[in-house]
Amino acid sequence: MSGAPTRVFIARLAGIAVFDPAGDQVGRVRDVVVALRLAPRPPRVLGLVVEVGPRRPVFLPITRVLVVEADAIIFDGRLNMRRFSKRESETLVIAEMLDRTIRFCDSGEPVSVVDVAMEPTRTRDWLVTKVAVLRGGRGLRRGGGLRRRGESLVVDWDAVEGFSAVEHGQGAAGLIAAFGQMKAADLANVVHELPPKRRTEVAAALDDERLADVLEELPEDDQIEILGELEADRAADVLEAMGPDDAADLLGELPTEQREQLLTLMEPQEAAPVRRLLTYEDHSAGGLMTTEPVIVPPDATVAEALAQIRNPDLNPALAAQVYVCRPPTATPTGRYLGTVHFQKLLREPPPTLVSGIVDTALDPLRPTMTLEAVAMILATYNLVAAPVVDENGHLLGAVTIDDVLDHLLPEDWREAAMDAAAEAAADPEEEALRGAEGAR
Repeated sequence: MSGAPTRVFIARLAGIAVFDPAGDQVGRVRDVVVALRLAPRPPRVLGLVVEVGPRRPVFLPITRVLVVEADAIIFDGRLNMRRFSKRESETLVIAEMLDRTIRFCDSGEPVSVVDVAMEPTRTRDWLVTKVAVLRGGRGLRRGGGLRRRGESLVVDWDAVEGFSAVEHGQGAAGLIAAFGQMKAADLANVVHELPPKRRTEVAAALDDERLADVLEELPEDDQIEILGELEADRAADVLEAMGPDDAADLLGELPTEQREQLLTLMEPQEAAPVRRLLTYEDHSAGGLMTTEPVIVPPDATVAEALAQIRNPDLNPALAAQVYVCRPPTATPTGRYLGTVHFQKLLREPPPTLVSGIVDTALDPLRPTMTLEAVAMILATYNLVAAPVVDENGHLLGAVTIDDVLDHLLPEDWREAAMDAAAEAAADPEEEALRGAEGAR
């Protein structure tokens, strides 16, 4: 392997770009696949798991990797697009090895795995030869705060034991740190493919906001499983961090007793909009809407409206327009006056009052409108969102195009996107590499 360093710490590979020989990026590294062998033989590296598109991990045999650098992997250009599926004999380094509690062979002292290193051999194989461990500390508290107490060491693979045992209560600090820069949808894909035990451990280690973002991107069954593993108080905190519409959708799938318990544990001001949403039919404008659109009073200026839609945490569809209402401006609001689209805001002087540029031409949605009616209105007028107003003219919320699509697609579309295998023939080289190692 030309350009290969003598030693590579695997957690540092997470997220780095993978290029073909022409210099075109084909994806990013998600994990490294190894085969554990009988002690004292070190694990053999089989290949990389590479994310090549939305929710599509594929297997790249290590024999096809040409260059390993700090910020890039270059391979020979041959890549089977069949979706990666881990086999019983294989181990994912980042997802399954990091944060394990193992022991020194000589003293039996427990230590926590921070990272593992692989090195090339003369025969062009790669082996896991070193283990970075932490004495006396776990590395990350729940909520994301770092904890670096203890002594860090790098030891030989045969100096420790315990990788093959099933561990209960394994942490997730290293895995979360390795995937820390991932978008929520991509991290959700990683979480979806973990064994149930690891999913629970990752959920316990993520902070409430990050876990809320991930839950919103997961299939319904995963959402219910993870929420059910959390303590009730924490589950309520995570629901508070979710968008009210997403929280309502999730709570709507729970048994009545569990749903009411969680709503009672939530802060009253956070639970109130969720309770309102739960009163509407699932496939109605009321059931689709979010209760947190961008709302300003009529005496707000263009500059003030633009400041609100610049919020980086705001859904892009919600940021596309501002709703003008008389006070109070929290849903349900005072009288709805109209909409100002962000392009209009960009064309007007900052001191201009929004009341002078409001668009009243389009009628707002009613909460009882069907999903089909909402979809036709958005499509007819090329809208990415639309206000929902009650019979008294009060703004209740807004329906965004992503929520409409979510409900128009088949119920299991998230699982289908995550689980559908590519229609590709088996790769003989890959099968030989993985099959031979699994038989040893």
